[in-house]
Amino acid sequence: MIELHYFAEDDFDQLIGWFSFKKEYIQWGGGGFGYPLTREKLYSHIDKANQEDSEKLIYKVVEKSSGKAVGHISLESIDKKNNSARVCRVLVGDDSMRGKGVGEAMMKEILKVVFEELNLHRVSLGVYDFNHSAIKCYEKAGFQKEGLKRDVQRYEDEYWNLWEMSILENEWKKKVDILLE
Repeated sequence: MIELHYFAEDDFDQLIGWFSFKKEYIQWGGGGFGYPLTREKLYSHIDKANQEDSEKLIYKVVEKSSGKAVGHISLESIDKKNNSARVCRVLVGDDSMRGKGVGEAMMKEILKVVFEELNLHRVSLGVYDFNHSAIKCYEKAGFQKEGLKRDVQRYEDEYWNLWEMSILENEWKKKVDILLE
């Protein structure tokens, strides 16, 4: 269905165009990028990414049948000493692809990178508690809720809570083994 390709400068304008509203942009980028998303911020984001021994791998998500970029996902805070990383900035950007299993396929592919290519032990992510479809997708991929961080993101006059979730190597292997049976 999809494959991951390294995110590059040629992909900047499309990613920027996927955000129509500040709220959806903040959901994707958290507080780290500041609003609005610009090419300059993306240059800084990809600096030192996607190289051997990078602490950050940034991908565009490409639909195999059309060759069209339909999303974005990154793996950050890659820590070889502790064998861990963090999935970040997950987005099915093409509206026509939402609700078609692309998110689930993205998680499957990024977990292959984590556990088969990088041979890590643990991967985590954070998701705002009101993003029920994303939480369901992550749980289906095998992530477990670890705890709720309260009021971590301010958006206008409200605060958002964030679920911390993770999956360990043995949990992923067990899930893969069940799917192969």
